[in-house]
Amino acid sequence: MHIGIVTREWPPDVYGGAGVHVEHLVAALRALPDGPDIDVHCFGGPRSDATGYAVPDRLKDANGALQAVGIDVEMAAGLAGADLVHSHTWYANTAGLLAGLVHGIPHVITAHSLEPRRPWKADQLGGGYRLSSWAERTAYLAADAVIAVSHGMRTDVLDAYPDLDPARVHVVGNGVDAEAYRPVDDPDTVRALGVDPDRPYALFVGRITRQKGVVHLLAAAEQLPADAGLVLCAGAADTPAERQQVADAVAELQARRDGVVWIEAMLPRQQLVPLITGATVFVVPSVYEPLGIVNLEAAACGTAVVASAVGGIPEVVDDGRTGLLVPYDPDDPAAFASGLAARISELLADPARAAAMGAAGRERVLAEFGWPAIAAQTVEVYSRVLAGG
Repeated sequence: MHIGIVTREWPPDVYGGAGVHVEHLVAALRALPDGPDIDVHCFGGPRSDATGYAVPDRLKDANGALQAVGIDVEMAAGLAGADLVHSHTWYANTAGLLAGLVHGIPHVITAHSLEPRRPWKADQLGGGYRLSSWAERTAYLAADAVIAVSHGMRTDVLDAYPDLDPARVHVVGNGVDAEAYRPVDDPDTVRALGVDPDRPYALFVGRITRQKGVVHLLAAAEQLPADAGLVLCAGAADTPAERQQVADAVAELQARRDGVVWIEAMLPRQQLVPLITGATVFVVPSVYEPLGIVNLEAAACGTAVVASAVGGIPEVVDDGRTGLLVPYDPDDPAAFASGLAARISELLADPARAAAMGAAGRERVLAEFGWPAIAAQTVEVYSRVLAGG
């Protein structure tokens, strides 16, 4: 079985959950006994472990969505000889669609997020969002199988694309490398990042995008205990305007209270893991999240999670056992911010309870979210599709 994986993100250019997923899934697929042969096709320059595709010369100044489709055309040509193509995110879905048509091979999509669930991109990308939405819809409706990363995501897929045959939509969850993400108590590394390891702190890790709900967390921070720290490990803003919005809110917050630290970078794992381990509570205030790998990474590090009860998050954060969930109503952001503040404060005030939740979270990760099992389930989908089922 020769599988072509197509993806925008591939190391060293990994900036989001989909990229993390692809990186670990490929490693797990390659490690399976008698597993499939895997070739990775990705955006970007040359790689030693993948075929990289640059933006075509005549599209250098084009809209970003057009650039992505241009790369997809070249990727599709490069997939000759594959038995099946597996695409990740709308950026690469068109490559899978075209490869399937041209080479007569099945196309499998993993649904990490959905363009109809991110309408704010229309404000950011204009016509690019119309193109990305068309590309995603066309690829999904033609795909031989769609893998949803959670049951909540499967529901979203079928709701967004009701013409899709439910029998073609399978659930194979996200995973986490529990060896790479494990409790590492290293206060010196935390201190070197500008964070006081002796002060209880809440931590956010993620991109600056409306989806991740950073502005709601900053609003909630006004209601946190005065002795609590808040650390934002937030970078890779979708737009300069969103970056500036966060910068202004952080500056205003820092003017009124101490212990607020903004690390505007996507940290390497050797720094990130001690930072997560040292946190009393890890916060995921997303307004949309098919699953959220960061929830698993925090749990694997033995840290309690406070998260919004959206998408697939309730399948990962066991409310009351491994963390606390907060209802999200887009029509009442003030109530959401207050709910976040109350739940975060609850765990900051009871570090023993937070630690017990963190320990339970790590136990659950080890039992349910290992990559080898996820790779095996993915191969089952490949086999079923290749058999015509």
